[in-house]
Amino acid sequence: MPTPGPRDPSRVARQAQMRDQNLGVALRGIVDAVQPPSRAQLAASEGLARATVSGLVDHLIEARLVRELDPTQTQRAGRPAVPLAPAQGTVGGVGMEINVDYLGVRAIDLAGDVLAEHVELDDLRGADAGTVLDRLAALVAPVIDGLCGRGVRVAGTVLALPGLVDRVTGPLRVAPNLGWRDVDVVAALSAHPALGAFPPRVANEANLAARAEAHARRGSPSFAYVSGEVGIGGAIVLDGEIFPGRHGWSGEVGHIVVDAFRGPHASDGSLEALAGQDAMLRAAGLPSTARLDALLDALDAGDERAASAVAQAARALGVALANVANVVDVGEVVLGGTFGQLYDHVHDEVAARLDELVIFAPWSPLEVSRACAGQYPAMTGGALAALSTVLTDPAEWLRTQTA
Repeated sequence: MPTPGPRDPSRVARQAQMRDQNLGVALRGIVDAVQPPSRAQLAASEGLARATVSGLVDHLIEARLVRELDPTQTQRAGRPAVPLAPAQGTVGGVGMEINVDYLGVRAIDLAGDVLAEHVELDDLRGADAGTVLDRLAALVAPVIDGLCGRGVRVAGTVLALPGLVDRVTGPLRVAPNLGWRDVDVVAALSAHPALGAFPPRVANEANLAARAEAHARRGSPSFAYVSGEVGIGGAIVLDGEIFPGRHGWSGEVGHIVVDAFRGPHASDGSLEALAGQDAMLRAAGLPSTARLDALLDALDAGDERAASAVAQAARALGVALANVANVVDVGEVVLGGTFGQLYDHVHDEVAARLDELVIFAPWSPLEVSRACAGQYPAMTGGALAALSTVLTDPAEWLRTQTA
């Protein structure tokens, strides 16, 4: 009988690489499933052999990334199926946000459960960047300490900012409504002990909010997302993925010029200038320091000036979104933030402008829907982005945990 020769190192490496890749496929299949799948269902949906899936799932359970639910009886004869679900409370992603009128932090696990959350409301327009970043670090520190104290492994941290952010590492180029320009937020936050071990990645707040929205809708949706706050941000989602653009700066719908003759500067006629929260409050005769609740109360009371202000903002929003739809060819626009709260008051006008101005609307009418990702979606999107490091390559992430 011939003596076996040495194993081909390149073949061994390829096999290990395939196992690592399949581990990620299995974990994403379980996390993204609408209903918890069994091993057999997971094998069928991902095109893998049952024996392969069984071994992968056992590894994910041992690593505390996946859990087994109570068996369910199927219509077929044989042993009951054991559904699989993401583990709860074992791994957490930390999403942070600095916006014009608040800063906050939210930690979420693989199952989508909120593990911790803290929000501070404040007017941060013109506030010193260093001071605000110190406040955020102080807010995040007990959250990370608490997670680690409970045995939750922190996958990472991601910070949402209302402005142009260079991809992943920053810096923040400009946040007009904060009054910040060329701020190295990653370096500033990483200098704090709590974040030194978990240096944040950074992203535009509307992109992260859209990420949370795409996750909430499941599947691979395509839509234009608009996030109305004091400023107005937006994002393009294609087949479930954010379209970031070359620098990560896409989706700045608030700076679309809707009326170039509104004032001496082009920005005077931008969507943000015409339909931002401050603009609506001023047009309704309310102080710009008021919260949106004051505008909603005026609308509910039948105040004609408030109704006119919101109608004008909705018209400008519809025109801007029609421009976006004509360029990127999406079938749905999703209204979040301020516009989500005003949805019943702005829907008809936005839909009418889309029907009027989108060239393909007669053959493929656009749907206008309300965002469903909940309050502070950018924090959720940040936490999901942090968890994506685990989902993309769980084998590598697990190796870093044991190194």
